[in-house]
Amino acid sequence: MSAKLEISFSKSAKPNGGLAILLKTAEADRAAGAEAVDPAGVIPKAARIARFSAKSMGGLDIVAPEGAPVERIVVIGLGKAAELTAHDWLKAGGAAASRIKNTDKAAVFIDVPGLETSARAAADFALGMLLRAYSFDTYKTKKGDEEEKPAKSVKVTIVTADPGGAKKAFSDSEAIAGGVNLARDLVNEPPNVLGPVEFAAKAKELEKLGVEVEILTEREMRRFGMGALLGVAQGSVRPPRLAVMQWKGGKGKDRPVAFIGKGVVFDTGGISIKPAAGMEDMKGDMGGAAAVTGLMHVLASRKAAVNAVGIIGLVENMPDGNAQRPGDIVTSMSGQTIEVINTDAEGRLVLCDALWYCNDRFKPQFMINLATLTGAIVVALGNVHAGLFSNDDQLSAQLTAAGLSSNEKLWRMPLGREYDKLIDSKFADMKNTGGRQAGSITAAHFLKRFVQDTPWAHLDIAGTAMGSPQDEINQSWGSGFGVRLLDELVRAHYES
Repeated sequence: MSAKLEISFSKSAKPNGGLAILLKTAEADRAAGAEAVDPAGVIPKAARIARFSAKSMGGLDIVAPEGAPVERIVVIGLGKAAELTAHDWLKAGGAAASRIKNTDKAAVFIDVPGLETSARAAADFALGMLLRAYSFDTYKTKKGDEEEKPAKSVKVTIVTADPGGAKKAFSDSEAIAGGVNLARDLVNEPPNVLGPVEFAAKAKELEKLGVEVEILTEREMRRFGMGALLGVAQGSVRPPRLAVMQWKGGKGKDRPVAFIGKGVVFDTGGISIKPAAGMEDMKGDMGGAAAVTGLMHVLASRKAAVNAVGIIGLVENMPDGNAQRPGDIVTSMSGQTIEVINTDAEGRLVLCDALWYCNDRFKPQFMINLATLTGAIVVALGNVHAGLFSNDDQLSAQLTAAGLSSNEKLWRMPLGREYDKLIDSKFADMKNTGGRQAGSITAAHFLKRFVQDTPWAHLDIAGTAMGSPQDEINQSWGSGFGVRLLDELVRAHYES
């Protein structure tokens, strides 16, 4: 359960009890708001004793400060003002939120002397607080010691020179936080709770925000000829679903932008079963579908001026007497046939039918698919960057820039004819894996065979969507990676 932060903005504040959070750059001679909360000059003395130098995201915590109108003062360092980035404001907000304990109110002074703090920076700071406040403890019956429990609701007043502008910018920040935390919830849910049908129901809830949602059942998918997706699902007693979400915020004549997500709610590997160790993490194999759902939440919540389509293929990959076998040949919606070499290379089978359906029905400006697709991308890039594969240089450049802006970083990987031929099959049009070498690249080439000439990008988020390093704005196993990245892409280039 996330601690609920009730955030407001004000030009001034008279703290009376509770917590005061101040910011300080390395160059500033004092922290923001020091005059209001530290009449006795406790902060400089405490900083000297603690050797606090205001390095980036460093903290100084003063309990029961002498002569202060508050019970506690926290100073967050911003580092050198000249090196401060937009993402640093998110990190500072996260660092501040991590200090909120055992209080029901906090005043945050962010206008550092000598540093111009924009309304956008104030909103980013608030967004960082919301992202850090998230936690997932729905299934814990023992919450720990009472003194460690955060208040159920904390009133946070952010003091800044332009509270009106900050409040306006914060409306978008709230939408983003809602989308990221929705994606985190979906990835964190246990697989016995979140199956394909239940996931589709979560997508259906976006209708409350104005998203048009259709749920295709096995019957409709069979009619469309989605043999690749259905082959993955046939070993599970839980039926597959394809959720089609449309946000119509642009002009009627505008072609939509499209996002497609892999939604394998649990992946045993099927007949090509995975090793037991760590298999519990495969509840997160729907991180791509979670990101697409979270993105559609953001676009609708902030009333984005764009037409957008989100499509998620939802299946469970299980071993069973009816499960797909290595050596089976299936026919995709495109009519192309696929020899199944390894039933654990299942995500691409789900995506290929979803991509073809999307392209055929909506004729989008571009298609971007997200998937926790290969362990090979984790070997190549670790969990710092997601892999980017694309047939379009402009879309690739836009995504890379959006990744740098949002700090959800991408690294472009190669494509080429030499790799593509590795998935040619002796018995069908292609096989679903080219072997261990260049595994993430051959997986991308498999998907590329289903996009035709439409600008397309494939984001392999296996290393970033789950189990990625915790930082100032994310303490969750499911990170929600991709939501902020793609919202930034749409905001920067595709809104009318």
